Amino acid sequence: MIARALGVATAGAALAWVGYAWAPHLATPLCVWRGPRSAGRRVALTFDDGPDPVFTPRVLDLLAERSVRATFFLVGERAARAPDVVRAVAAAHEIGSHGWSHRSLWLCGPARTDAEIGRARAVLGDLTGSAPALFRPPWGMVNAAMFAALRRHGQRCIFWSIQPEGLRPAPAASQVTRVLRRAHPGAIVDLHDAEGTPAAPARLCEALPEMIDGLREAGYELGTVGELLAS
Repeated sequence: MIARALGVATAGAALAWVGYAWAPHLATPLCVWRGPRSAGRRVALTFDDGPDPVFTPRVLDLLAERSVRATFFLVGERAARAPDVVRAVAAAHEIGSHGWSHRSLWLCGPARTDAEIGRARAVLGDLTGSAPALFRPPWGMVNAAMFAALRRHGQRCIFWSIQPEGLRPAPAASQVTRVLRRAHPGAIVDLHDAEGTPAAPARLCEALPEMIDGLREAGYELGTVGELLAS
């Protein structure tokens, strides 16, 4: 009887988790994965997981050298520790939120989900003078509470259409090749200026110049997610 009860409880917990953390992914096609057709040959470069006190300024320099504006999805906890870097990003680029702690929303209940979204929005707003309107869930993982929390905080969920490096490290040359091969009008490219995957920002800094030059040679204009969506 005890074993049976434990089995029923385990099955019930598994079903509850699927309903809370997995099934909501069926609604993510309603989120933003790419720009509208009216965007034409425009691409948005986006950067996750920062700010990093060493690599984010390097990325800013590389973008400035090529007069590129981009969107940075910043982690609130990291932003609070590097306010000067956040302000430097905001001075030239668009700021989005990547949550407070970069904790997967699969592991967050409703209250923690609201806190992750709301706390990051508040801190980024205080540092930049304008609360971010865009949110990207860490690891691309959502839960059933996220959608209502985003409505409460006035934010829009943004994913990506090209990700040259995800959970596994990818050499800089491979990242460039992947982006250039998969580039399409309205593409949103997901890059990383801080360490999620080990040494990711170093590989990014190596890949970024050739990536930008290659996209422009292919006839693409580069801008922010907000500019892409307003096209």
